[in-house]
Amino acid sequence: MEFATFDLQGFEKAGLSQRKILAAQLDKICRDSGFLVLTGHGVPENYITDMQNAVQEFFKQAPDDKQKVKAPYAGYPYGYLGPNSEALAKSKGVDTPPDLKESFNGGPQEVPHGIVDPEALEFCYVPTIWPDLDGFKPAWQTYYGEMERLASRIMVAFAVALNLPDGFFEDYINHPISGLRALNYPATDEISLLNQQRAGAHTDYGSLTILLPQAESQGLQVALPDGGWFDVPTPEGAFVINIGDLMARWTVDRWVSTLHRVVAKPYQPARQSLAFFHQPNWDSVIAPLDGSKKYENVLSGPYLMEKFKSTGS
Repeated sequence: MEFATFDLQGFEKAGLSQRKILAAQLDKICRDSGFLVLTGHGVPENYITDMQNAVQEFFKQAPDDKQKVKAPYAGYPYGYLGPNSEALAKSKGVDTPPDLKESFNGGPQEVPHGIVDPEALEFCYVPTIWPDLDGFKPAWQTYYGEMERLASRIMVAFAVALNLPDGFFEDYINHPISGLRALNYPATDEISLLNQQRAGAHTDYGSLTILLPQAESQGLQVALPDGGWFDVPTPEGAFVINIGDLMARWTVDRWVSTLHRVVAKPYQPARQSLAFFHQPNWDSVIAPLDGSKKYENVLSGPYLMEKFKSTGS
């Protein structure tokens, strides 16, 4: 397996004929693996650095201090989730020990006008619980905003790759319910529990994920058709993008949401990453793009909520 790279700014600045060539390449990547390294993203380096520093300071805190911003009850999507809180493989029906990780999670930064669905207000629009750390909240909110803008640009490229008008997805994502997750994978000792991973084998739930792994770190792996696993590269200054289940469903499996994991091995150093899970508007109706009846129409928000609940969060 070769891991593909896509230059977003190169696509955006290309002339019509070159743009079609690049869109066809993007379509092939999304058909073959659903994973790519994204360059030319245009996210300012200082925003990334500020976010990484803020997250590092959060995870350096004592356990009791982190617990001050824990999710207040099971199923609450934001705040701190400590060790032994989640087993991602359960979303695929596989029962495993809890993943070897901790996380801080945040959601949309405002409630759009007209949102009255109580499930939406009680799930994706509940408040993020902020830690009392200088600079954390502004760094997080700035980075979140940059990820929203980047996701919108990627969705334009996706539209072109699917032979749709550039703005096809605009009305589906003009008030998205995306989540941002900062992940810390503590250093490992000998692994004692069978099938325990840093993040169990799973697929992501939404339209796309923008992952910023710790540069040159190891552990993220993509499943191969033969049952093996392929290490995902983590170059400096680039994001890793992958297709989620909702986009696979939307494209009627033209594009693939690929199983992936963060493998646990004995005596690994600590590792951190940032994952932005882009999700269309709560009330967006996701219907097969080819007009077929292979999949029933689903609402973006309730679909996400059911997926989230399946992990044991």
